[in-house]
Amino acid sequence: MALPPLLSRAEIHQRLQIIFPEGTPNRGYCTRELAASTVFVALYVGAVEGNGTFLGPKFVYLMTEDQAAATSAADRQGYDSQVRKPKFQATGKRWYRDNTRESIRDETLREGFVAVGAVIENPSVATTSSLPRYALTSSFAALFDPSLTGAALDTAIADWQSKTLNAGSLARIALVRRGAGSSAHEVRVTFPNGDSRGMKPGKSSEITKAVIEVFAPRFLKQPAVLFLSESGNKVVTRDDLLAKSIGLQIQADKNLPDVILVDIGPVHPLLVFVEVVATDGPINERRKQALQKLATDAKFPLEHTAFVTAFHDRSAAPFKKVVDTLAWGSYAWFASEPDGLIELSKDKQGLG
Repeated sequence: MALPPLLSRAEIHQRLQIIFPEGTPNRGYCTRELAASTVFVALYVGAVEGNGTFLGPKFVYLMTEDQAAATSAADRQGYDSQVRKPKFQATGKRWYRDNTRESIRDETLREGFVAVGAVIENPSVATTSSLPRYALTSSFAALFDPSLTGAALDTAIADWQSKTLNAGSLARIALVRRGAGSSAHEVRVTFPNGDSRGMKPGKSSEITKAVIEVFAPRFLKQPAVLFLSESGNKVVTRDDLLAKSIGLQIQADKNLPDVILVDIGPVHPLLVFVEVVATDGPINERRKQALQKLATDAKFPLEHTAFVTAFHDRSAAPFKKVVDTLAWGSYAWFASEPDGLIELSKDKQGLG
């Protein structure tokens, strides 16, 4: 069996960031150092589709600095042979402890690489077996050929993505890329009534645009924008006449959210407070209470209000940073997955 050429773990790590761009489902599992270590070891022992060789988690967590530096065919084949034996320990400093087994198996391999089509499993090995069962697909392994660089590498990665990632993943990546592509030009937001306004360029404005142009028509019957602001407390637009018609007094102060929508389709209008999170500032419990007070002060029934925190993508840092602070009874929405809505509910009746 011919062993594939090797890139360093650091170079593999760099390529993974490009192969799995922002928006890829479970991107963190596919791009962290543990993922790079897994790809390196798979290539090291030749666990590539068609070679008949497979690896298991212990191949990765038993790898050492000294062993990784020994790259002759004999060294690599020797490791593949010895690592399968009980109580084997390679010479040198271990990369990981034994307790990373589950992270490698469940996160990096099953929920990461297998889920996106980068790794295959040996169907003849039971999932409960300790025998090695994972291998890189041949097309994925080819992306780590050291001779593949520059424009040729970019083309190969784009081709692999188009052939391997499913339609939903590709759509999500495209949406995230579009949101990340803010230029020096203003972000033009078109309202449900056809009017439009310009906002300062930036991710917050891109998310706000998605809230108004995508979220509102998807989840509201007859949406309208009552209030819109951007960073610096600049009021982009406000509709006082419509607000007064439903009994709401809008005062531009620190308690107002980024966006106030109203659904005038139902018999009783639904008021939707939206906070846009590019870095921080979700609807937490304190924020929710402040917005509830805004509604009750205007004598607007709380049963006809909703609270939404809008993010760019749920695999990105802003959501992960604040998810544990989101208020119960509120919602989370993601511009990269516009058809979904997360409800944070304490209602036991909602299960089943």
